[in-house]
Amino acid sequence: MNKNLFLKEMRRNAVSLLLWVLVITFLITFTMSVYQTFVENRTKVMGMINLVPKGALQFKGISNVNDLISVLGFYAVNNVIYMMVLGSIFAMVLGSNILLKEEYNKTAEFLLTKPLTRSEVFFSKTAVIFLQVIILNAVTALVGFISLKLVQKNPFSVSAFLVLSLYTLMLNMLFGAAGLFMSSLVKRPRPITTLGIGLVLFLYFIFTVSKITESSFRIGMISPFKYVNVEVTSPAYGLEIWKVVYFIGFTLVLTTVSYKLFCRKDIYL
Repeated sequence: MNKNLFLKEMRRNAVSLLLWVLVITFLITFTMSVYQTFVENRTKVMGMINLVPKGALQFKGISNVNDLISVLGFYAVNNVIYMMVLGSIFAMVLGSNILLKEEYNKTAEFLLTKPLTRSEVFFSKTAVIFLQVIILNAVTALVGFISLKLVQKNPFSVSAFLVLSLYTLMLNMLFGAAGLFMSSLVKRPRPITTLGIGLVLFLYFIFTVSKITESSFRIGMISPFKYVNVEVTSPAYGLEIWKVVYFIGFTLVLTTVSYKLFCRKDIYL
């Protein structure tokens, strides 16, 4: 890894990271600010929610309406979508463009004529992806934890919150690696931002549809969102090792394959 290239890419993507952090933290704090009002008027609110079809609730991610009374359950239902979807879009866009933009911006020749190997270029930029994903998750998780503490009526499980945050981080990491993989497959230098965002939304749609009926349960298994456990109010909630292996394994495989493809790829100068 090249230190100078790594720092340059961190600075180049700092504004984008800051904007994503601000947007997601605003959404989290705004949503959690209405929790007290929700609890105070829960009889009326629950009455209205019970009128909503079960399928529509499951599509929103609500499997048990009583989970909304718990501050952590409320957080999981209303806020994880911000980090699961928006965080994954951030990781996908960053991963799919950080290498490819050197080609479509016509800066590949300048970069590769420096005393840098392709390995140094790849690993320096990959390190930027994963570090920025970690920063995004760390800041938003901290804001989420503070928000929970400020509005809680009863104690909540800190360990469950940390497990949920770890699941989200691993999901975002996987999409960052998927973005790298997609960019390594592109033969012509062009932005693939729209394609990357579309893939994240498509996989999330498949995940939500799979929760509506039992007949569509299996189709959700092709979506990484399916392997994030958000049932934080369950007494048995915890980190499942096989899911950790799934996320880390696929992230490593996609990163490794991307590296091999990038080293053999014809770079358009």
